[in-house]
Amino acid sequence: MHARVAAVGGNWKMNLDLAACRTLAGSIASAARAETFGCEITLFPPYPYLPAVESQLRGTSVRLGAQDLCERPNGAMTGEVSAAMLVDVGVTTVIVGHSERRHIRGEHDALVAAKLDAALSAGLQAVLCVGERLEDREAGRTLDVVLAQIDAATASITAGRFSGITLAYEPVWAIGTGLTASPEDAQPVHAALRAWTRDRFGALAAEALRIEYGGSVKASLSADLIAQPDIDGFLVGGASLSADEFLRIVRSVEQSSLSTAP
Repeated sequence: MHARVAAVGGNWKMNLDLAACRTLAGSIASAARAETFGCEITLFPPYPYLPAVESQLRGTSVRLGAQDLCERPNGAMTGEVSAAMLVDVGVTTVIVGHSERRHIRGEHDALVAAKLDAALSAGLQAVLCVGERLEDREAGRTLDVVLAQIDAATASITAGRFSGITLAYEPVWAIGTGLTASPEDAQPVHAALRAWTRDRFGALAAEALRIEYGGSVKASLSADLIAQPDIDGFLVGGASLSADEFLRIVRSVEQSSLSTAP
């Protein structure tokens, strides 16, 4: 572990109803009131439930996040939600370029870059997702794919604005498939992303950058993953729908931080 403050995000995707969102957020908020977690926790509920979740989290250290945003500030964009609207309801962090947006909704690199710019311009923190498909992995193109994605998304981002970004490496082949990258799979990709950052933005930016792992994270594997030097937390999908499982992941990150503290 290292001096960076780890981050754990719970991406609820298109799951739960209003009552379930309130209950889940309330359970996590209660734990945050009772314990001091040595990591930054963010919950990403579906759009309609943002205000309800915000009310449960109010007064705690748990942050409110959104799963996506529109690249435009306003106008005739039926069904879209702008960065300013997210800020208006208490959102502090937004996911950009999630693999499901890229591969199911067809979001291309230029759109991901525009969304990233919109988020940072509004003062939001951004979790920028990168990751390869199974065919890329099998062909040995993992680093080519993920480095091309971060390069395209940040082409117009200055070093000062880059500090508002957390990266999430989410191998697409490990999302919803029951597969999880081993520490030996994930660490080299995280290290390569940090090396890319060092080359592009300098040593200080690279050392400060948080890089989460986001491929079907489970509590049973989180301790081994977080022990790696370039893994700084998790973007959790299905496991974040259970307060107990999610908090087990959070606590594994906290335990790693305590065990390696100077």
